[in-house]
Amino acid sequence: MNSNEIWDPLRKKAVARTPEEVVRQWFVDAVLKRTMGVPEHLMMSEVGFSLGEKRLRADIVVYGRDAKPLAVVECKRPDVELSGDVLMQVVRYNMILDVKYVFITNWKKTVGFARDGVRGLTRLTVFPGYEEMCAK
Repeated sequence: MNSNEIWDPLRKKAVARTPEEVVRQWFVDAVLKRTMGVPEHLMMSEVGFSLGEKRLRADIVVYGRDAKPLAVVECKRPDVELSGDVLMQVVRYNMILDVKYVFITNWKKTVGFARDGVRGLTRLTVFPGYEEMCAK
């Protein structure tokens, strides 16, 4: 691995060290694994799927113990503002993935949402731990 690469433990290989990739690896390690307690084997990065004819790719998907998607994460470079467009991107992903939680991050700011009973999203003030995410 050289200085232009960063290790992705989810893909089990070195990948290009782009600003977005650095944010993704920070979120996997610092937020998902260390803070929220998500087991590494229940996360995947660069998850591809289709919405009609359009091919999409989620930055990170967290799975429940039943192997169903539980959360989706959209990572942006630190200089990209977390706008409504970014949120709508991850909401479109959720039309297919049907997860309980969505997160958007640019490293400087991270925002999480939980789906409420009427399929709307409620902004999280505290991120749940993995066990709590699975229980709801």
